[in-house]
Amino acid sequence: MSVKEMDASQTSSCENDLKPVLKTNKCAQTHFRNNLHSVRILEELQSQRKNEILCDIRFVTDDGCITFGHKNVLTAASPYFRAMLNNFDKNNKDLVNIRELDSIILQLLIDYIYTGEFIVTNENVQVLLPAANILQLDYVSAACAEFLQKQLDASNCLGIRAFADLHNCTELLSSSDALIKKQFLDVVKTSEFLSLPFEDVVKIISYNDLAVPFEEKVFQGVIKWVKNSLDLRKNYLPELMEHIRLPILASRPDILFNIINEPLLKNNPKCKDHIIEALSFNLQKSFHNFAIPQSIRCKPRQLNGSQKVILMFNRSKTLPMCYTEWYDPATNLREKAPGISNCRQLAGLGVIKEQLVFAVGGVDQKSSKSVIMLDVSQQSPFWVPMVDMLVRRHRLGVGVLDNCIYAVGGRLFNLILKSVEVFDVSIQKWRMMSNMTIERYDLGVGVLNNRLYAVGGVNSEVLKSVEYYDPSLDKWMPVAEMSVCRQGVSVGVLDGLLYAIGGYDTRGILKSVEVYRPSDGVWSFIADMQFPRYRPGVAVLDGLLYVMGGEFNGTVEIYNPITKTWTMDRLQSKHEFFGGVVVNRPSHHK
Repeated sequence: MSVKEMDASQTSSCENDLKPVLKTNKCAQTHFRNNLHSVRILEELQSQRKNEILCDIRFVTDDGCITFGHKNVLTAASPYFRAMLNNFDKNNKDLVNIRELDSIILQLLIDYIYTGEFIVTNENVQVLLPAANILQLDYVSAACAEFLQKQLDASNCLGIRAFADLHNCTELLSSSDALIKKQFLDVVKTSEFLSLPFEDVVKIISYNDLAVPFEEKVFQGVIKWVKNSLDLRKNYLPELMEHIRLPILASRPDILFNIINEPLLKNNPKCKDHIIEALSFNLQKSFHNFAIPQSIRCKPRQLNGSQKVILMFNRSKTLPMCYTEWYDPATNLREKAPGISNCRQLAGLGVIKEQLVFAVGGVDQKSSKSVIMLDVSQQSPFWVPMVDMLVRRHRLGVGVLDNCIYAVGGRLFNLILKSVEVFDVSIQKWRMMSNMTIERYDLGVGVLNNRLYAVGGVNSEVLKSVEYYDPSLDKWMPVAEMSVCRQGVSVGVLDGLLYAIGGYDTRGILKSVEVYRPSDGVWSFIADMQFPRYRPGVAVLDGLLYVMGGEFNGTVEIYNPITKTWTMDRLQSKHEFFGGVVVNRPSHHK
């Protein structure tokens, strides 16, 4: 080969060795992250563990079952395994006896370490939670506690509370305590309560915020617990009586008399001092107006939960045809409220500052101007007449805006009204306001964002139109129509939303409910109620929407906006509920 040929050959070889050079624009470096990477690694490690590949640790439980694992994975996930394996006997470095755990639960927890997944059931939660505590798998422990918290009710809260206390589940313990206080009247009916040790009974009846409307309910629960195992428990009675507030029953001498004549008390000399204290307090209350030094037994309990109740309006086929009741949803107790002289079924109801309750119009054609008011803050409240409206109205809507009562629409004989008048409590006068854009009766009225909404109703036809009143402009303006026509619709306002509930359209009485969101200006349906309802009462209490009765209906349903579900309340009646307002708890309930 000539020199020239050799040069050509070398040149060709060099050219083949040259790598291509990419020309790129200058830019900042870019960070990439594969979010599936760690998941796939764990999936592969779990596969290896299941097939016993590269496993360097085995766990054997008392039942002889063996579970395999990788030390580096287990120590990374669990402080328990980290401490165990760092101090492990090198002479037997791949086998560990686990005596604290069941093999099925150990397998489940190690599967969780490799997968991040596990299943909690009613059958395994009581062993899974303490096992997770041992392995210091906090997420699993918290999930088990959350699972139990969702199961809480009056029938199991005492057992769950004891379990939570044993395993140091502070949130579950707190939730259990709160439910015990709130539903004490149901809790004392359970077998769990009758099985409680003495110390736990004392703890419960010592709560200052126990939700009991009357102290005799606590006494009755204690007596029931004692009698359930009389020979073993009767000696506890004097100490239990130290936590029952008999003196506050001074204002109810008939009840106090029945209690102090309970044979278990009368036949126990150690209970004598508690009876004397109650009777003495009663005498002092009778003859002295000055403050009396009080022990804890002389002070009413500070009721747990809401300090409000619902004043319900009822209609009966027998006398009295219409009557009112205090209803406490927390305890499911009803008590007779101040009577009204004539039936206000077609009246509008409104309440100012949850203290002054107004029943407006609606008695009959002759007296439908009349207005009556109840001040629930009075020691002995009763209905009093107020200034008559300027226009007779029944089947009207009533709303409260800026502490004024608005009477909206309604009927006057055969005349359908679009007029509106307002009652200013401070000056005790009615005055006329701007008319609605159309006539309406059997309408619903609600107040939202300082606007008064008139919803549905009927004139020559059943309406689905809605309009609102702006007090700053003294003007009514339309908003989006509802999806269906609604006569006899009721309105509730909760969490900044307007609910149109039930009513009647040409097809019949409705159980549908729709909600108006001012932010987007549209109506949308929520879940149906269980019963169709025409002119039901509506009240909002403790973040829940209570829908009461309606014509021919004596049931109550509750809507929870968080779960978006309706539930039937325990309150049932053979009579009709036609109205309800939330008020401050009356003084005799405190």
